[in-house]
Amino acid sequence: MTMLDIILDKRYGRKLSDEQIRFFVKGVTDGTIPDYQTSSLLMAIVLNGMDEREMTTLTLEMCDSGKKNDLSYLDGIPVDKHSTGGVGDKVTPLLIPLIATFGVQTVKLSGRGLGFTGGTVDKFESVEGFNVEISQDEFPVLAKSCGMVISGQTPDLAPADKILYSLRDVTGTVDSIPLIASSIMSKKLAGGAKAIVLDVTCGSGAFMKTPEEARELSQAMIRIGNLAGRRTVAVITDMDQPLGRTCGNTIEMQEVYEVLNGSGSSDLVEVVTTLAAHLVTLAQKDIYGNMEELVAECRRRLLNGEALEKYRLLITSQGGRLSPTGSPLYREYPFDAMHVNSPANGYVTRIRADVIGKASVMLGAGRLSKGDSIDYGAGICFYAKVGDRVKRGDTLCSLCHGENAKIDDEVLFDVMNLILDAYEFADTPPEPRRAVIDVLS
Repeated sequence: MTMLDIILDKRYGRKLSDEQIRFFVKGVTDGTIPDYQTSSLLMAIVLNGMDEREMTTLTLEMCDSGKKNDLSYLDGIPVDKHSTGGVGDKVTPLLIPLIATFGVQTVKLSGRGLGFTGGTVDKFESVEGFNVEISQDEFPVLAKSCGMVISGQTPDLAPADKILYSLRDVTGTVDSIPLIASSIMSKKLAGGAKAIVLDVTCGSGAFMKTPEEARELSQAMIRIGNLAGRRTVAVITDMDQPLGRTCGNTIEMQEVYEVLNGSGSSDLVEVVTTLAAHLVTLAQKDIYGNMEELVAECRRRLLNGEALEKYRLLITSQGGRLSPTGSPLYREYPFDAMHVNSPANGYVTRIRADVIGKASVMLGAGRLSKGDSIDYGAGICFYAKVGDRVKRGDTLCSLCHGENAKIDDEVLFDVMNLILDAYEFADTPPEPRRAVIDVLS
Protein backbone atom coordinates (compact mmCIF):
# COMPACT_ATOMS: atom_id res chain seq x y z
CA MET A 1 0.00 0.00 0.00
CA THR A 2 1.29 3.44 -0.95
CA MET A 3 -0.04 6.93 -0.36
CA LEU A 4 -0.06 7.55 -4.11
CA ASP A 5 -2.47 4.64 -4.62
CA ILE A 6 -4.78 6.03 -1.92
CA ILE A 7 -4.74 9.49 -3.53
CA LEU A 8 -5.52 8.06 -6.98
CA ASP A 9 -8.35 5.90 -5.65
CA LYS A 10 -10.09 8.92 -4.13
CA ARG A 11 -9.23 11.12 -7.09
CA TYR A 12 -11.17 8.75 -9.36
CA GLY A 13 -14.09 8.56 -6.96
CA ARG A 14 -13.44 5.13 -5.50
CA LYS A 15 -14.21 4.31 -1.86
CA LEU A 16 -11.23 3.97 0.46
CA SER A 17 -10.93 0.77 2.48
CA ASP A 18 -10.61 0.79 6.26
CA GLU A 19 -6.99 -0.32 5.84
CA GLN A 20 -6.22 2.60 3.52
CA ILE A 21 -7.74 5.12 5.92
CA ARG A 22 -5.87 3.55 8.84
CA PHE A 23 -2.59 3.76 6.87
CA PHE A 24 -3.28 7.42 6.06
CA VAL A 25 -4.08 8.52 9.63
CA LYS A 26 -1.10 6.64 11.07
CA GLY A 27 1.22 8.25 8.53
CA VAL A 28 -0.18 11.72 9.25
CA THR A 29 0.29 11.21 12.99
CA ASP A 30 3.85 9.87 12.89
CA GLY A 31 4.95 12.25 10.12
CA THR A 32 5.86 9.60 7.55
CA ILE A 33 3.41 11.02 4.98
CA PRO A 34 4.58 14.40 3.64
CA ASP A 35 2.27 17.39 3.79
CA TYR A 36 1.97 17.63 0.00
CA GLN A 37 0.52 14.12 -0.24
CA THR A 38 -1.79 14.70 2.74
CA SER A 39 -3.04 17.92 1.14
CA SER A 40 -3.60 16.12 -2.16
CA LEU A 41 -5.82 13.49 -0.52
CA LEU A 42 -7.72 16.17 1.40
CA MET A 43 -8.51 17.94 -1.87
CA ALA A 44 -9.64 14.65 -3.44
CA ILE A 45 -11.99 14.11 -0.48
CA VAL A 46 -13.37 17.66 -0.90
CA LEU A 47 -14.09 16.94 -4.58
CA ASN A 48 -15.40 13.37 -4.32
CA GLY A 49 -16.68 13.03 -0.76
CA MET A 50 -16.88 10.02 1.55
CA ASP A 51 -19.67 7.62 2.43
CA GLU A 52 -20.84 6.83 5.98
CA ARG A 53 -18.38 3.98 6.48
CA GLU A 54 -15.42 6.04 5.27
CA MET A 55 -16.36 9.00 7.46
CA THR A 56 -16.84 6.79 10.50
CA THR A 57 -13.54 4.96 9.96
CA LEU A 58 -11.70 8.27 9.49
CA THR A 59 -13.29 9.61 12.68
CA LEU A 60 -12.45 6.54 14.76
CA GLU A 61 -8.87 6.40 13.48
CA MET A 62 -8.32 10.09 14.30
CA CYS A 63 -9.87 9.49 17.70
CA ASP A 64 -7.47 6.57 18.28
CA SER A 65 -4.42 8.57 17.12
CA GLY A 66 -3.77 9.79 20.69
CA LYS A 67 -4.98 9.41 24.25
CA LYS A 68 -8.67 9.17 25.15
CA ASN A 69 -10.37 10.43 28.27
CA ASP A 70 -11.82 7.81 30.60
CA LEU A 71 -14.85 9.41 32.27
CA SER A 72 -15.94 6.33 34.19
CA TYR A 73 -15.43 8.26 37.45
CA LEU A 74 -18.46 10.44 36.62
CA ASP A 75 -21.80 9.53 38.15
CA GLY A 76 -24.13 8.37 35.40
CA ILE A 77 -23.74 8.69 31.63
CA PRO A 78 -20.97 11.08 30.47
CA VAL A 79 -22.45 13.66 28.09
CA ASP A 80 -20.84 16.40 26.04
CA LYS A 81 -21.89 19.36 23.95
CA HIS A 82 -20.17 20.88 20.94
CA SER A 83 -20.92 24.08 19.03
CA THR A 84 -19.80 24.67 15.47
CA GLY A 85 -19.08 28.27 16.49
CA GLY A 86 -20.48 31.73 16.16
CA VAL A 87 -20.56 35.29 17.47
CA GLY A 88 -21.72 36.11 20.99
CA ASP A 89 -21.94 32.40 21.82
CA LYS A 90 -21.84 32.28 25.63
CA VAL A 91 -23.87 29.06 25.82
CA THR A 92 -21.35 26.83 27.65
CA PRO A 93 -20.96 29.02 30.79
CA LEU A 94 -24.75 28.85 31.18
CA LEU A 95 -25.24 25.25 30.11
CA ILE A 96 -22.77 23.51 32.44
CA PRO A 97 -24.19 24.86 35.72
CA LEU A 98 -27.76 24.43 34.44
CA ILE A 99 -27.45 20.70 33.74
CA ALA A 100 -25.56 20.35 37.05
CA THR A 101 -28.82 21.26 38.83
CA PHE A 102 -30.22 17.98 37.44
CA GLY A 103 -27.24 16.00 38.75
CA VAL A 104 -25.53 15.77 35.34
CA GLN A 105 -21.76 15.81 35.82
CA THR A 106 -19.64 17.02 32.92
CA VAL A 107 -16.02 17.49 31.87
CA LYS A 108 -15.98 20.14 29.13
CA LEU A 109 -12.92 20.60 26.93
CA SER A 110 -13.11 23.85 24.97
CA GLY A 111 -10.91 25.89 22.69
CA ARG A 112 -9.73 29.47 22.33
CA GLY A 113 -11.14 31.91 19.83
CA LEU A 114 -9.61 32.35 16.40
CA GLY A 115 -10.87 34.79 13.78
CA PHE A 116 -14.34 36.10 14.54
CA THR A 117 -15.42 32.95 16.41
CA GLY A 118 -15.10 33.47 20.15
CA GLY A 119 -13.50 30.86 22.41
CA THR A 120 -15.09 29.51 25.59
CA VAL A 121 -11.68 29.20 27.26
CA ASP A 122 -11.00 32.92 26.65
CA LYS A 123 -14.34 33.86 28.20
CA PHE A 124 -13.69 31.85 31.37
CA GLU A 125 -10.12 33.12 31.50
CA SER A 126 -11.45 36.68 31.69
CA VAL A 127 -12.52 35.85 35.27
CA GLU A 128 -9.77 36.82 37.69
CA GLY A 129 -7.85 33.76 38.91
CA PHE A 130 -9.83 31.19 36.90
CA ASN A 131 -7.60 28.29 35.84
CA VAL A 132 -8.37 26.80 32.42
CA GLU A 133 -5.30 24.54 32.30
CA ILE A 134 -6.62 21.56 34.23
CA SER A 135 -4.64 18.31 34.08
CA GLN A 136 -6.42 15.01 33.48
CA ASP A 137 -5.39 13.91 36.98
CA GLU A 138 -7.42 16.80 38.41
CA PHE A 139 -10.58 16.04 36.41
CA PRO A 140 -11.91 13.34 38.81
CA VAL A 141 -11.25 15.52 41.87
CA LEU A 142 -13.14 18.51 40.48
CA ALA A 143 -15.91 16.32 39.06
CA LYS A 144 -16.48 14.72 42.45
CA SER A 145 -16.32 18.00 44.37
CA CYS A 146 -18.63 20.13 42.23
CA GLY A 147 -19.71 18.00 39.25
CA MET A 148 -18.23 20.35 36.65
CA VAL A 149 -14.87 20.89 34.94
CA ILE A 150 -14.01 23.34 32.16
CA SER A 151 -10.54 23.11 30.60
CA GLY A 152 -8.58 23.88 27.49
CA GLN A 153 -8.19 21.05 25.02
CA THR A 154 -5.24 18.77 25.71
CA PRO A 155 -2.77 18.31 22.82
CA ASP A 156 -2.71 14.53 23.12
CA LEU A 157 -6.41 14.12 22.23
CA ALA A 158 -6.90 13.29 18.52
CA PRO A 159 -3.50 14.67 17.39
CA ALA A 160 -4.15 13.55 13.80
CA ASP A 161 -7.07 15.96 13.64
CA LYS A 162 -4.89 18.88 14.75
CA ILE A 163 -2.40 18.13 11.96
CA LEU A 164 -5.11 17.77 9.32
CA TYR A 165 -6.96 20.88 10.49
CA SER A 166 -3.85 23.04 10.24
CA LEU A 167 -3.33 21.84 6.66
CA ARG A 168 -6.97 22.27 5.69
CA ASP A 169 -6.86 25.86 6.89
CA VAL A 170 -4.12 26.78 4.38
CA THR A 171 -4.98 24.53 1.42
CA GLY A 172 -8.59 25.49 0.74
CA THR A 173 -9.95 22.19 2.03
CA VAL A 174 -12.01 23.36 5.00
CA ASP A 175 -15.32 23.29 3.13
CA SER A 176 -16.09 19.56 3.21
CA ILE A 177 -18.85 17.81 5.15
CA PRO A 178 -16.84 14.57 5.67
CA LEU A 179 -13.79 16.48 6.91
CA ILE A 180 -15.77 18.82 9.17
CA ALA A 181 -17.86 15.99 10.61
CA SER A 182 -14.90 13.68 11.26
CA SER A 183 -12.88 16.51 12.81
CA ILE A 184 -15.62 17.44 15.28
CA MET A 185 -16.64 13.90 16.14
CA SER A 186 -13.09 12.57 16.57
CA LYS A 187 -12.50 15.09 19.36
CA LYS A 188 -15.87 14.39 20.97
CA LEU A 189 -15.27 10.62 20.94
CA ALA A 190 -11.75 11.03 22.32
CA GLY A 191 -13.21 13.24 25.05
CA GLY A 192 -14.92 10.20 26.52
CA ALA A 193 -18.60 11.14 26.20
CA LYS A 194 -21.16 8.39 25.68
CA ALA A 195 -23.83 10.80 24.45
CA ILE A 196 -23.35 14.02 22.49
CA VAL A 197 -25.50 17.08 21.77
CA LEU A 198 -24.32 19.16 18.82
CA ASP A 199 -25.17 22.86 18.50
CA VAL A 200 -24.95 23.28 14.73
CA THR A 201 -25.11 26.99 13.98
CA CYS A 202 -26.18 28.39 10.62
CA GLY A 203 -26.31 31.85 9.11
CA SER A 204 -23.89 34.67 8.31
CA GLY A 205 -21.88 34.13 11.52
CA ALA A 206 -21.53 30.37 11.06
CA PHE A 207 -19.63 28.08 8.74
CA MET A 208 -22.87 26.55 7.45
CA LYS A 209 -24.79 29.43 5.87
CA THR A 210 -28.21 27.81 5.39
CA PRO A 211 -30.43 25.46 7.40
CA GLU A 212 -30.10 22.93 4.58
CA GLU A 213 -26.30 22.90 4.88
CA ALA A 214 -26.60 22.66 8.67
CA ARG A 215 -28.94 19.65 8.33
CA GLU A 216 -26.51 17.91 5.98
CA LEU A 217 -23.64 18.36 8.44
CA SER A 218 -25.86 17.37 11.38
CA GLN A 219 -26.99 14.16 9.69
CA ALA A 220 -23.39 13.23 8.86
CA MET A 221 -22.29 13.70 12.48
CA ILE A 222 -25.32 11.85 13.84
CA ARG A 223 -24.56 8.89 11.56
CA ILE A 224 -20.94 8.86 12.71
CA GLY A 225 -22.00 9.08 16.35
CA ASN A 226 -24.53 6.28 16.04
CA LEU A 227 -22.15 3.99 14.14
CA ALA A 228 -19.55 4.66 16.84
CA GLY A 229 -22.05 3.68 19.53
CA ARG A 230 -22.72 7.21 20.83
CA ARG A 231 -26.23 8.59 21.12
CA THR A 232 -26.11 11.85 19.20
CA VAL A 233 -28.57 14.74 18.86
CA ALA A 234 -28.08 17.85 16.70
CA VAL A 235 -29.81 21.15 17.49
CA ILE A 236 -29.67 23.59 14.58
CA THR A 237 -29.54 27.18 15.85
CA ASP A 238 -29.66 30.60 14.25
CA MET A 239 -26.38 32.50 13.91
CA ASP A 240 -27.56 35.06 11.36
CA GLN A 241 -27.18 37.69 14.09
CA PRO A 242 -25.07 37.65 17.28
CA LEU A 243 -26.48 35.47 20.05
CA GLY A 244 -27.68 37.41 23.08
CA ARG A 245 -26.82 41.05 23.74
CA THR A 246 -23.02 41.05 23.83
CA CYS A 247 -19.94 39.98 21.92
CA GLY A 248 -16.52 39.79 23.60
CA ASN A 249 -15.05 38.09 26.66
CA THR A 250 -15.62 39.90 29.97
CA ILE A 251 -18.70 41.55 28.52
CA GLU A 252 -20.18 38.15 27.59
CA MET A 253 -19.42 36.72 31.03
CA GLN A 254 -21.19 39.73 32.54
CA GLU A 255 -24.20 38.87 30.40
CA VAL A 256 -23.98 35.27 31.63
CA TYR A 257 -24.26 36.54 35.21
CA GLU A 258 -27.24 38.73 34.28
CA VAL A 259 -29.02 35.74 32.69
CA LEU A 260 -28.42 33.66 35.81
CA ASN A 261 -29.97 36.50 37.80
CA GLY A 262 -33.15 36.24 35.71
CA SER A 263 -32.74 38.78 32.88
CA GLY A 264 -31.71 36.77 29.83
CA SER A 265 -32.43 37.65 26.20
CA SER A 266 -35.00 35.35 24.61
CA ASP A 267 -32.76 33.91 21.87
CA LEU A 268 -29.98 32.98 24.28
CA VAL A 269 -32.38 31.44 26.80
CA GLU A 270 -34.10 29.43 24.05
CA VAL A 271 -30.82 27.93 22.80
CA VAL A 272 -29.46 27.14 26.28
CA THR A 273 -32.64 25.53 27.60
CA THR A 274 -33.15 23.42 24.47
CA LEU A 275 -29.58 22.10 24.55
CA ALA A 276 -29.84 21.50 28.29
CA ALA A 277 -33.07 19.52 27.95
CA HIS A 278 -31.51 17.17 25.41
CA LEU A 279 -28.36 16.72 27.51
CA VAL A 280 -30.46 15.92 30.58
CA THR A 281 -32.49 13.42 28.53
CA LEU A 282 -29.39 11.69 27.15
CA ALA A 283 -27.95 11.53 30.67
CA GLN A 284 -31.19 9.81 31.74
CA LYS A 285 -31.89 12.45 34.39
CA ASP A 286 -35.25 13.51 32.93
CA ILE A 287 -38.07 13.00 35.42
CA TYR A 288 -40.76 14.46 33.14
CA GLY A 289 -40.74 12.29 30.02
CA ASN A 290 -41.99 15.28 28.04
CA MET A 291 -39.57 17.55 26.19
CA GLU A 292 -41.77 20.63 26.41
CA GLU A 293 -42.09 20.32 30.20
CA LEU A 294 -38.38 19.64 30.54
CA VAL A 295 -37.45 22.75 28.54
CA ALA A 296 -39.79 24.80 30.75
CA GLU A 297 -38.13 23.36 33.87
CA CYS A 298 -34.69 24.18 32.45
CA ARG A 299 -35.84 27.75 31.88
CA ARG A 300 -37.12 27.97 35.47
CA ARG A 301 -33.82 26.71 36.93
CA LEU A 302 -31.76 28.93 34.62
CA LEU A 303 -33.52 32.11 35.73
CA ASN A 304 -34.54 31.45 39.35
CA GLY A 305 -31.10 31.24 40.96
CA GLU A 306 -30.57 27.45 41.04
CA ALA A 307 -28.10 27.51 38.15
CA LEU A 308 -26.49 30.65 39.61
CA GLU A 309 -25.38 28.78 42.72
CA LYS A 310 -23.81 26.05 40.57
CA TYR A 311 -22.11 28.71 38.45
CA ARG A 312 -20.51 30.30 41.51
CA LEU A 313 -19.34 26.85 42.59
CA LEU A 314 -17.79 26.25 39.16
CA ILE A 315 -15.97 29.59 39.24
CA THR A 316 -14.51 29.14 42.73
CA SER A 317 -13.63 25.46 42.24
CA GLN A 318 -11.11 26.44 39.55
CA GLY A 319 -9.63 29.42 41.35
CA GLY A 320 -11.93 32.18 40.10
CA ARG A 321 -12.59 35.09 42.43
CA LEU A 322 -15.99 36.44 43.45
CA SER A 323 -16.90 39.84 44.88
CA PRO A 324 -18.60 40.08 48.31
CA THR A 325 -21.94 40.20 46.46
CA GLY A 326 -21.18 36.93 44.64
CA SER A 327 -20.48 38.28 41.16
CA PRO A 328 -17.22 37.27 39.44
CA LEU A 329 -14.25 39.62 39.43
CA TYR A 330 -12.63 40.14 36.02
CA ARG A 331 -9.10 40.61 34.75
CA GLU A 332 -10.18 43.57 32.64
CA TYR A 333 -13.43 45.53 32.67
CA PRO A 334 -15.10 47.04 29.58
CA PHE A 335 -14.89 50.78 28.99
CA ASP A 336 -17.76 52.19 26.91
CA ALA A 337 -15.77 54.07 24.25
CA MET A 338 -18.32 54.88 21.53
CA HIS A 339 -22.00 54.48 20.67
CA VAL A 340 -23.12 53.53 17.16
CA ASN A 341 -26.41 55.27 16.34
CA SER A 342 -29.10 54.32 13.86
CA PRO A 343 -28.90 56.16 10.53
CA ALA A 344 -32.61 55.60 9.81
CA ASN A 345 -36.09 55.03 11.18
CA GLY A 346 -37.57 51.56 10.90
CA TYR A 347 -37.22 47.97 11.96
CA VAL A 348 -33.89 46.15 12.23
CA THR A 349 -34.17 43.34 9.69
CA ARG A 350 -30.64 41.98 9.77
CA ILE A 351 -27.36 42.16 11.70
CA ARG A 352 -24.65 40.26 9.84
CA ALA A 353 -22.93 38.27 12.56
CA ASP A 354 -19.75 37.70 10.55
CA VAL A 355 -19.25 41.45 10.14
CA ILE A 356 -19.91 41.99 13.86
CA GLY A 357 -17.35 39.30 14.63
CA LYS A 358 -14.73 41.06 12.50
CA ALA A 359 -15.53 44.34 14.26
CA SER A 360 -14.98 42.74 17.67
CA VAL A 361 -11.59 41.45 16.53
CA MET A 362 -10.64 44.97 15.42
CA LEU A 363 -11.52 46.19 18.92
CA GLY A 364 -9.16 43.59 20.40
CA ALA A 365 -11.66 40.95 21.58
CA GLY A 366 -10.37 38.25 19.21
CA ARG A 367 -7.20 37.07 17.54
CA LEU A 368 -6.21 36.58 13.92
CA SER A 369 -3.44 34.09 14.71
CA LYS A 370 -3.01 31.72 17.63
CA GLY A 371 -0.17 33.76 19.14
CA ASP A 372 -2.10 37.04 19.30
CA SER A 373 -2.98 38.50 22.69
CA ILE A 374 -6.51 39.74 23.34
CA ASP A 375 -8.07 42.58 25.30
CA TYR A 376 -10.49 40.83 27.69
CA GLY A 377 -12.43 44.06 28.18
CA ALA A 378 -13.05 44.66 24.48
CA GLY A 379 -16.39 43.91 22.88
CA ILE A 380 -19.76 45.10 21.66
CA CYS A 381 -23.04 45.54 23.55
CA PHE A 382 -26.23 45.50 21.45
CA TYR A 383 -29.22 47.69 22.25
CA ALA A 384 -31.18 46.90 19.07
CA LYS A 385 -31.49 43.47 17.47
CA VAL A 386 -33.50 41.99 14.61
CA GLY A 387 -37.18 42.86 14.97
CA ASP A 388 -36.64 45.94 17.15
CA ARG A 389 -38.02 49.26 15.96
CA VAL A 390 -35.57 52.17 16.10
CA LYS A 391 -35.59 55.86 15.36
CA ARG A 392 -32.83 57.76 13.64
CA GLY A 393 -30.20 58.54 16.28
CA ASP A 394 -31.15 55.68 18.62
CA THR A 395 -28.20 53.68 19.93
CA LEU A 396 -27.75 50.40 18.05
CA CYS A 397 -24.75 49.23 20.06
CA SER A 398 -21.78 50.43 22.08
CA LEU A 399 -18.11 49.72 21.39
CA CYS A 400 -15.90 48.79 24.33
CA HIS A 401 -12.24 48.26 25.09
CA GLY A 402 -10.52 47.36 28.34
CA GLU A 403 -10.22 50.09 30.96
CA ASN A 404 -6.43 49.78 30.79
CA ALA A 405 -6.24 49.37 27.01
CA LYS A 406 -5.80 52.05 24.39
CA ILE A 407 -7.32 52.16 20.92
CA ASP A 408 -6.99 54.85 18.27
CA ASP A 409 -10.06 56.92 17.44
CA GLU A 410 -9.46 56.05 13.80
CA VAL A 411 -9.95 52.37 14.62
CA LEU A 412 -13.14 53.12 16.55
CA PHE A 413 -14.58 55.01 13.57
CA ASP A 414 -13.59 52.16 11.22
CA VAL A 415 -15.39 49.72 13.51
CA MET A 416 -18.42 52.00 13.65
CA ASN A 417 -18.65 52.11 9.86
CA LEU A 418 -18.23 48.34 9.67
CA ILE A 419 -21.09 47.83 12.12
CA LEU A 420 -23.34 50.23 10.23
CA ASP A 421 -22.75 48.06 7.17
CA ALA A 422 -23.84 45.01 9.19
CA TYR A 423 -27.24 46.50 10.13
CA GLU A 424 -30.16 46.52 7.68
CA PHE A 425 -33.48 48.33 8.14
CA ALA A 426 -36.98 48.29 6.64
CA ASP A 427 -40.31 50.02 7.15
CA THR A 428 -42.03 46.74 8.03
CA PRO A 429 -40.98 44.21 10.68
CA PRO A 430 -39.21 41.02 9.54
CA GLU A 431 -40.80 37.60 9.85
CA PRO A 432 -40.17 36.23 13.35
CA ARG A 433 -37.38 33.65 13.43
CA ARG A 434 -36.81 31.17 16.24
CA ALA A 435 -33.34 30.81 17.67
CA VAL A 436 -33.75 27.01 17.53
CA ILE A 437 -34.46 26.07 13.92
CA ASP A 438 -34.61 22.29 14.11
CA VAL A 439 -33.67 19.25 16.20
CA LEU A 440 -32.36 16.06 14.57
CA SER A 441 -31.60 12.74 16.21
